[in-house]
Amino acid sequence: MPALRRTLGLLAIPALAVATALPAATAAQAAPAAAPAATAAPTIRPDAAAGGWLARQLVDGDHFESVFNGTAYPDQGLTVDAVLAFAASHGSDEAAARATAWLAKPEILGGYLGDGTTEAYAGATAKLLLAAEVRGANPTAFGGVDLPARLRSLQTAEGRFSDRSQWGDYSNAFGQSLALIALHRTPGGAPDAAVDFLANSQCADGGYPVSFGQTICTSDPDATALAAQALAATGRTAKANAGLGWLTAHQNADGGFAAAGATASNANTTGLATQALLAGGRLGAGLKGWSRLVKFQQGCSADPAVRGAVAYDATGFNPANGARATAQAALGLAGTPLATLSAAGARPAAPTLACPAPAAR
Repeated sequence: MPALRRTLGLLAIPALAVATALPAATAAQAAPAAAPAATAAPTIRPDAAAGGWLARQLVDGDHFESVFNGTAYPDQGLTVDAVLAFAASHGSDEAAARATAWLAKPEILGGYLGDGTTEAYAGATAKLLLAAEVRGANPTAFGGVDLPARLRSLQTAEGRFSDRSQWGDYSNAFGQSLALIALHRTPGGAPDAAVDFLANSQCADGGYPVSFGQTICTSDPDATALAAQALAATGRTAKANAGLGWLTAHQNADGGFAAAGATASNANTTGLATQALLAGGRLGAGLKGWSRLVKFQQGCSADPAVRGAVAYDATGFNPANGARATAQAALGLAGTPLATLSAAGARPAAPTLACPAPAAR
């Protein structure tokens, strides 16, 4: 059970990790919120509409859950993704504050990060550190944990951020990239050895793999999108640009991006890739990705309950994966780099998508 709960906690970045780590896990439907998200004036901005819809899906108004074999578990990973999406969309700040407070609860924090001694998870620590920074919280005392110190303690001599766990080492390029971005935002900066480790993992074709030490280096679009942002933030411009070039070369004709091993565009991968492209100045490819995300978004012709949400793919909106798709799509719809993402100035309420009033009969 601890291994299952750990896997559930790390869900949401990227789409591929969800598919391969725990295929049976799905996002829980939101229960009536104890503290419902405030509403705001309708918006025409796709990112704001996505964030507003996401805020209204929070279970009890402050978190997300995933269901495995009929049992709901706290989903800290998806909740962190939502916090980042709220900041990117410059709205839903009341929901973001409640979600951040929920993440700081000791029982929630420990279940996600590990106890810090026998169990400590690099990817989760990096991701939560980034969220704390984005929210303007004190990352050295988040729920009683010094997140930068915890993360730095997980760096190996070769520069890799690795898990310390009896359940094995699940660390990979996602956690490494998030660690570099998050630590870059701290006074001490990202360690050179850690930056070198990620840069040196680059495949011959310019992309980046999910798993380190593969016999055959296989580039992955989600990993490449995050690595490009991390390397750009830490001054490795050439390495970052090579990753962006690989993404551009692997963009689908519809403007979207497919997960590794797939062909059809999905909102999760397209959201991360579009964010990286726009942040990196690849405006042509980035705007194509943005347009694909808008087409995935549920508009005024959809049921009012799902307007603003983003479907995972072109098959249509599915509540089981809609929250994950919307959270990551919001990053691409906003285009703000993770290295500079901030909740400062975000509007408190959760907006709805602006739609014309029904014609009078």
